[in-house]
Amino acid sequence: MDGNGRWAQKRGLPRTEGHRAGEEALFDSIQGALELGLSWYTVFAFSTENWHRPADEVRFLLGVISDQLLLRRREDLREMGVRIRFIGRRDWRVPRRVLHRMDESVEMTRHNRRMTFTVAFNYGGRAEIVDAVRALVAAGTPARKIDERAIRSHLYAPDMPDPDLVIRTSGEYRVSNFLIWELAYSELVFTDVLWPDFRREHLVEAVREFQRRDRRFGGARGSQPEGLP
Repeated sequence: MDGNGRWAQKRGLPRTEGHRAGEEALFDSIQGALELGLSWYTVFAFSTENWHRPADEVRFLLGVISDQLLLRRREDLREMGVRIRFIGRRDWRVPRRVLHRMDESVEMTRHNRRMTFTVAFNYGGRAEIVDAVRALVAAGTPARKIDERAIRSHLYAPDMPDPDLVIRTSGEYRVSNFLIWELAYSELVFTDVLWPDFRREHLVEAVREFQRRDRRFGGARGSQPEGLP
């Protein structure tokens, strides 16, 4: 969900106002995902690199995630049949109140199955792979038994399917350490739309673009079934 700061700067506003405006975009896109019948929807909310941003911005971002997403909106998500999940490191940098609300949100929505909404928080794709390998080593797994299946089983959410489609907003053409392992065969769609302006119609456009793609996964043309939802 990129472009919040630039959205605010274009309007002569503090960068934090862009993060605030991004909340509306997030929930409009979630509603759009539900209308499309998507069963999994994952967003990159806060990366392991975001801790290097100015302290005031970091505090504001944590407040947005804790107060708006995990407190004010989670009941709406529960009523819509959305299951809330989190992927990322639960380390000393994450305030206890945020961890507590994360756990509460997961628990209160754990029986929902209409859609799984996964929030990548304090997340990094390389960190996820490192943590998976460390877990295998700590478990005493012999080197000969470390394969793709073994690593996959130790990712943050082993049951989460690989994404069919990844959308990057704000005109950036990179994946920025997002789901490095999982998106090996994902279709990528890039849009110039800044995240606070992103709405369900942009999600629909991205899905239409996805449906025009021929996904071969290294095989012959037309040899693989379409994904989504």
